[in-house]
Amino acid sequence: MKFGIDRLLSEPELRKPLAGKRVALIAHPASVTLDLTHSLDALAACGEVRLSAAFGPQHGLKGEKQDNMVETADEVDPAYGIPVFSLYGEVRRPTPEMMATADVFLFDLQDLGCRIYTFVTTLLYLLEAASGTGKAVWVLDRPNPAGRPVEGTLLLAGQESFVGAGPMPMRHGMTLGEMGLWFVEHFKLDVDYRVIEMHDWLPEAGPGHGWPESRVWINPSPNAANLNMARAYAGTVMLEGTTLSEGRGTTRPLEMLFGAPDIDAKAVLGEMVKLAPEWLAGCALRECWFEPTFHKHQGQLCSALMIHAEGAFYAHEAFRPWRLQALAFKAIRNLYPDYGLWRDFPYEYEFDRLAIDVINGGPDLREWVDDLVSQPGDLDRLASASENEWRETRAAYLLY
Repeated sequence: MKFGIDRLLSEPELRKPLAGKRVALIAHPASVTLDLTHSLDALAACGEVRLSAAFGPQHGLKGEKQDNMVETADEVDPAYGIPVFSLYGEVRRPTPEMMATADVFLFDLQDLGCRIYTFVTTLLYLLEAASGTGKAVWVLDRPNPAGRPVEGTLLLAGQESFVGAGPMPMRHGMTLGEMGLWFVEHFKLDVDYRVIEMHDWLPEAGPGHGWPESRVWINPSPNAANLNMARAYAGTVMLEGTTLSEGRGTTRPLEMLFGAPDIDAKAVLGEMVKLAPEWLAGCALRECWFEPTFHKHQGQLCSALMIHAEGAFYAHEAFRPWRLQALAFKAIRNLYPDYGLWRDFPYEYEFDRLAIDVINGGPDLREWVDDLVSQPGDLDRLASASENEWRETRAAYLLY
């Protein structure tokens, strides 16, 4: 099984179009080869590739920035003397000056298969910056660790943001290479686009169902610590728009359905079972306690539910993290009608909308949670229509 970077390095024919061209790399800590050499070092060691620049996305090329809206500055790489531009600093879209440093841009970011994970938006912004310039963008494709399942409502027109690139659901079920194909056509971009496809990626094959067991997991961002997190993320990321802890400040962030000092996790789980037991399928939920060392509820003992979408507990097709997380919100609202659930703060440079609405690409989920007479079936019908539409849309762009 080979990722795009491994094929580019091992197959001379793939590198021929790079001859005489200035090449830039968009990368992060998980941008590594099969032998765990970072892609920047591997390309620099390849005599046929002329590296002229590098770019880092959110959290930085080194992946050192812990939280959202913590920016990275531009720098010069000390080993290779090339500029390293930040796409999460003074700008999130590449400037013309940045684009002028290369002819071909190699995009080698490990994604999580979720609309809100900002690397997918960074790809769109790069494609838009290259459109009409004659610049080439190549995606060195990597697996979607969440596999092919689709879940969530489509982002509504006018709700676009850095965590909402376009009308896709929360869990889109595509690789970034495939997503780029859709971007080019959907947004009518004039760009020399190419995907260096993986060899033998089998997204439906167990036990990884998207992530090959032969490959080491490396955090693509500081809080993406393992495959369990990647599977749960399409649901747990919504906690960022709430007053509930997502487990930041612990060793297992974004693997919790919630944590809070003033909520009874056992009671919430009981209410979830009563409301929609089928939405709990495909994983195990475990009551636990934690005390965050930083972030929400710092230093306070929190009652929590942890998701285990792994081992014998995991059923790939049955697990629906977006519905599971929505159900937890609904159960909390039923048990604590006046609970201040929605966090009102600037989220990913959006200042005029509630963070939960930015995250979901519209107000539908929040309104469903807050409506005391709404039922799980109401949200299910809304999401199912979006999911069916997206499956039809993406079918023409799937490469594997």
